Amino acid sequence: MKITTLAVAVATGFLPLVAWPQASAPAGNAEAGRTKTQMCSGCHGIAGWRTAYPEVYGVPKIGGQHQVYIVKALQAYKSGERGHPTMKAIAGSLSDQDMADLAAYYGAPQVASK
Repeated sequence: MKITTLAVAVATGFLPLVAWPQASAPAGNAEAGRTKTQMCSGCHGIAGWRTAYPEVYGVPKIGGQHQVYIVKALQAYKSGERGHPTMKAIAGSLSDQDMADLAAYYGAPQVASK
């Protein structure tokens, strides 16, 4: 899309239609997500935790992370686009609804401070 076409799309309100398919993702339920955190909290729930496989890697804090980012990251692990073996295995066991629920839980403001 050329810049002028993009400007017209934004000005006429067409741009939201371009992004519409993303809105069809399942809505996340934070309470359901809280019940699905067992596999996450073992690493992401420990401040400063580092893994040693396949290399030494600082485990990121996911509490307070943007929900869309969490879902996209989990989808990338599941598809193999991201390659961390532990995350690939965990994400491979998650449904789209599981990912949305986990994102809703970890993206909630009260979890950000944990």
